[in-house]
Amino acid sequence: MEEKQLSQADAQQRVDQIHAFQQEVVVLERDGIFAVSAEQTEQIRDYHSQLLNKLAAAYDVDTSIQSKQLTIGMKIASLLGALAMATSIFFLFYQFWGYLGTSIQVGILIIAPIALLLLVLHLAKKEHSAYFSKIAALVSLSCFVLNLSMLGQIFNITPSPNAFAVWAAFSFLLAYACNARLLLFFGIVSISSFIAMKLGSWSGVYWISFGERPEHFFIPSLIIFMLPQLTTHNRYTGFEAIYWVTAMIMLFLPILILSNWGRISYLNWSPELIEGFYQIIGFALSAFAIWLGVKRHWSEVTNTANIFFILFLYTKFFDWWWEWMPKYVFFFILGLSALLALMVFKRLRLSSLQKGAGR
Repeated sequence: MEEKQLSQADAQQRVDQIHAFQQEVVVLERDGIFAVSAEQTEQIRDYHSQLLNKLAAAYDVDTSIQSKQLTIGMKIASLLGALAMATSIFFLFYQFWGYLGTSIQVGILIIAPIALLLLVLHLAKKEHSAYFSKIAALVSLSCFVLNLSMLGQIFNITPSPNAFAVWAAFSFLLAYACNARLLLFFGIVSISSFIAMKLGSWSGVYWISFGERPEHFFIPSLIIFMLPQLTTHNRYTGFEAIYWVTAMIMLFLPILILSNWGRISYLNWSPELIEGFYQIIGFALSAFAIWLGVKRHWSEVTNTANIFFILFLYTKFFDWWWEWMPKYVFFFILGLSALLALMVFKRLRLSSLQKGAGR
């Protein structure tokens, strides 16, 4: 009963754990630490064999190195196939679209994404690995985006940011239907763009020019970062990481831009004061994110925050010393700062290991 509640990632982790246990037993027996009787060895081998077969049948996990290598190739092939199919449909539309009547065009635009969506749902139920359903999902999304644009042209509909909200809803539906991280990323970007466009419109900016004010992305980034805390994603591989990393990029990248070009900010301060303010905010938030990631064991959050903390640090070094300092001294200081960061992280890692051993 417990196996049915596992995600594919959890099942694969259990398989890897079994292989690691088998290898460790061999090492312990070789070093004379302990020995397992022949009867116990046979019982363990039978149990693991049955469990591996059960997991492979239920979750389509890789139970050998060869199957893992083939799985990587299948993922690459499915991604390339999906992109090629989506591109083919795009050029097919524009090649023959002008020869079709308006009623036929509208019918194709309405039926194509719906039919592909039904195909996605059917394939997602039939296969565990979801390779073919992900291909169909990406093609369905491409059709939906293209069809919505074409319908707007046919009926002369004024472009608006609402299209991004519709694209996001369809992307989320497909992503959760077939466990597709690429579609989830597209949905997150679409809904974040929609929120940023709406914020820009409310502040008096034309919605297409929403990117001229980086602060428009602060609110959507916070919303996206909090979404994994409101729902569980145990059945979906890597979804939490996609939410966190995308949200942090949308938060820290605008801060990094504003810390160097304060004149594009909404704040009614001098550019120098705005840049200094966002520099402090950038260092404080990235340091807090590192602490939060370490505390909650969110490796993706910790790694992303580390990258941006170093970017904030190096941009400050560039502002302070690049113009007047000899280049060899400048890069030597960068190297020393990297060594200092390495020592700090090493001490933090040692402290966490000691705490873990104390438990």
